[in-house]
Amino acid sequence: MTQETPISGDTGTHDQEVEQLFDAAGLLGQAVPGFHPRQSQTEMAKAIADAIARQASLIAEAGTGTGKTFAYLVPSLLWGGKVIVSTGTKNLQDQLFLRDIPTVRKALSAPVSVALLKGRANYLCHFHLERTLQNGRLTSREDVGYLREISRFAKTSSTGDKAELSRVPETAPVWNLVTSTRDNCMGAECQYYQDCFVMKARREAQQADVVVVNHHLFFADVALKDTGIAELLPSANTIVFDEAHQLPETASLFFGETVSTAQVIELCRDVLAEGLAHARDGADWSKVTGQVDRAARDLRLTFSQDIVRLAVNQIAPSSPFFPALDKLLDELDDMIAVLQAQAERAETIEQCRVRAHELSTKIEAWKTASTAVSGEAAKDLDAVLWVEAFTSSLQLHKTPLSIAPIFAKQREGTPRAWIFTSATLAVKNDFHHYASQMGLWDAPARTWPSPFDYGNQGLLYVPTDLPQPNSPGYTDAVIDAALPMIEAAGGRTFLLCTTIRAVNRAAERLRAEFEARKLPFPLLVQGEAGRTELLDRFRSSGNAVLIGSQSFWEGVDVRGDALSLVIIDKLPFAPPDDPVLAARIEALERKGLNGFVHHQLPEAVITLKQGAGRLIRDEKDRGVLMICDPRLISKPYGRRIWQSLPPFKRTRVAADVHAFFSGQAQPIPVEEEESAQPD
Repeated sequence: MTQETPISGDTGTHDQEVEQLFDAAGLLGQAVPGFHPRQSQTEMAKAIADAIARQASLIAEAGTGTGKTFAYLVPSLLWGGKVIVSTGTKNLQDQLFLRDIPTVRKALSAPVSVALLKGRANYLCHFHLERTLQNGRLTSREDVGYLREISRFAKTSSTGDKAELSRVPETAPVWNLVTSTRDNCMGAECQYYQDCFVMKARREAQQADVVVVNHHLFFADVALKDTGIAELLPSANTIVFDEAHQLPETASLFFGETVSTAQVIELCRDVLAEGLAHARDGADWSKVTGQVDRAARDLRLTFSQDIVRLAVNQIAPSSPFFPALDKLLDELDDMIAVLQAQAERAETIEQCRVRAHELSTKIEAWKTASTAVSGEAAKDLDAVLWVEAFTSSLQLHKTPLSIAPIFAKQREGTPRAWIFTSATLAVKNDFHHYASQMGLWDAPARTWPSPFDYGNQGLLYVPTDLPQPNSPGYTDAVIDAALPMIEAAGGRTFLLCTTIRAVNRAAERLRAEFEARKLPFPLLVQGEAGRTELLDRFRSSGNAVLIGSQSFWEGVDVRGDALSLVIIDKLPFAPPDDPVLAARIEALERKGLNGFVHHQLPEAVITLKQGAGRLIRDEKDRGVLMICDPRLISKPYGRRIWQSLPPFKRTRVAADVHAFFSGQAQPIPVEEEESAQPD
């Protein structure tokens, strides 16, 4: 390692150095344009340096504008040893790797090497590119053009990272044909192994001092040992999770098990290609794969709805689902027998046999576990079994009721620092919910307030006379209340909805209203373009209205005048019929706890804090947060929710909002509203 300062066991040894570094005259102030000291940032950096020195865990909530990225990068780069930084998304990964870390490294003259590691689906695969070029299995002229671009990219790129090839959209279907999966990677047997972009990225990560990954990659590896982090973890001294509020959901996904009809159909595609290429005379490959493919598609068709999420015990015993599952297993067994007989003829056929066997084993295990669910043994299960159907595929899930014991076990063993940071980890300064979800029972938790003057910069407005959120015309009532505010704000609005159905209805209404009232506000709707494109158009237009659901509640940064009004249609409680949520609530209630108070409410608060965090992004921003849900005022838990939000001034009077936007005197906090709230 090329660290100037070794990891120290002494606590508090770096406080003075941190003070100097974050001082206006320090290295950051000299090297970073616009840098200015923030006490909360300095204090947070000290706490992280202390946790690194003690090889301890720390839960660190930093309000918007604290500068948490620099607060963890400075101590990590100087004293962290081998560091893994895990972020919420690939976009944040790229931002850290391309912008933030180079800025801090240069300012500190820190002699550390840095690597970026993504999941294998982000890297071009030479083997699958070659096979696709030979097979020509492309369905559109657009894909043919994209394939030509990718082929040229393969010859010139040093990383093979598809994010670098902007001319081919990341969502283009052709990428599935030229990247590998864990199932179809040839590994060391591949003729291109020495040139493999995935292996090159992993080698660089092993040698680097700082490795930037994302949460999906981190937990996929802990669960599947397939992303290269398994080799990194033993040598890591410091692990930093940014956007750590996302970890419980991501970890649940990967500590559970999922198998899908899409995997089976992809396997059939590969078996047909390899069978025809290497053992054409060995079997009627079209028939063998066709029967499995059909059985997989028939399993999906046992549910008539487009989108389905059902716990296994909610599926009627008379449903065609269970016979269709048996049929798929039978057809898979027949295909495995054929592959077994032909496996000697090519390594790729043997690989297909192994994949088919693994899929069959997973489906069989899920089926066996599902029979226990219907009986008394269900109460002893530490996981929930459920089915999720999409338009053209079906997934069988086994999700743990709690990841706490699993993740706590992962943290045992080699002493190292674990840092969990986000703007939203606490409920009214209480970290109990997050700590218990992650098994961080003994970890100290600290919060550093935002440096923003929320009392003067923002206003929380809860309109009067709205119906209950489960009323049939609720979204229309929200639009009726929102329209005057959107006009007062001059557009410049995010409308954040809790469901796609609400997004669509709101878009329909606003489109008609804007036209009828001749309002000049561009209307941008989630799904009509990619998230990045919509945000770029929103920023550049200066007076747009953007309607979005889940993906716009967090990780979105619009500074300045382009965004002045954030409207939230209703409190973001997860749907009570979600099978995982229902099972977790049931497990809590068996322990004598209240599922709503101990799980649904804190989850909703953390999500709401994320949505509210879109409004004020720097010291000069001003804006109104409009929460339309009357439960914020009428329900006993409402007080706990709004007290968890930034300390905006509050009002229920529309005229106060108009006054705010016209720059007139701001309203005082509504004390009578506060005193009416039950605790």
